[in-house]
Amino acid sequence: MNLSPRTAPASASFLVANAVFVGRSIRLSLRNVEALIMAVMLPVMLMLLFTYVFGGALDPGGNYVNYVVPGIILLCAGFGSSSTAVDVSMDMTGGIIDRFRTMPIHSMGVVTGHVAASLARNLLATAIVIGVACLVGFRPNAGAAEWLAALGVIVLFILAFTWLFAAIGLVAGSPSAASGYGFALLFLPYLSSAFVQTETMPRWLQGVANHQPITPVIETIRGLLTGTPIGDQAWLAVGWCALLIVGSVVWCSLSFKRKAGRR
Repeated sequence: MNLSPRTAPASASFLVANAVFVGRSIRLSLRNVEALIMAVMLPVMLMLLFTYVFGGALDPGGNYVNYVVPGIILLCAGFGSSSTAVDVSMDMTGGIIDRFRTMPIHSMGVVTGHVAASLARNLLATAIVIGVACLVGFRPNAGAAEWLAALGVIVLFILAFTWLFAAIGLVAGSPSAASGYGFALLFLPYLSSAFVQTETMPRWLQGVANHQPITPVIETIRGLLTGTPIGDQAWLAVGWCALLIVGSVVWCSLSFKRKAGRR
């Protein structure tokens, strides 16, 4: 009796595979309630600290909250995105990638899923932070168009840093190492115009603060929400975010192929 050769199972489509991984990552985020709470609480605590403890000294007029909130928004996004490095590293070192390799799916979707879940939870955390900011005196004068533009910049920033943290998670040797590498990047907002004007810094530090990706993003959001001059900061912000996204996606793709040994 002739036996027909076993046919290989058809590969799931790119969109279906990514949708499955996005759903998986969102469910994992919902189960890790403590991490989500901390991603919101730490920026809120910093905002209250800078507003009520340092705000009077930095701006005796009482308007410091309007200055500091854009920086806190990005700090919130940074805290939330940093957990992506740990999540990706846990997948890469926990053996689950080996199981995915046996399935007819695009395994790189596991990283895309973490990025999409990070975007969702960071937008939720950002909305909460803005709500708390309004309760403590933040008074934006932006219209609908400015809010939409600010949201677009925030989304770009979250995607840029989430992909960067995902790449760090792929190359890190362990989740604890990924957490340490990611934590180092969270110092960038403190070396920017997030909390003080860069003109008040030493001259050598001004060069660092003015030529890193955080400052133009903050100045763009600050200008859109509070009406301060933006100048060419918007183009710099978009350019920095686009560069980080493209570079990080390429880095992720190459690192994933090297570690997972599959498409």
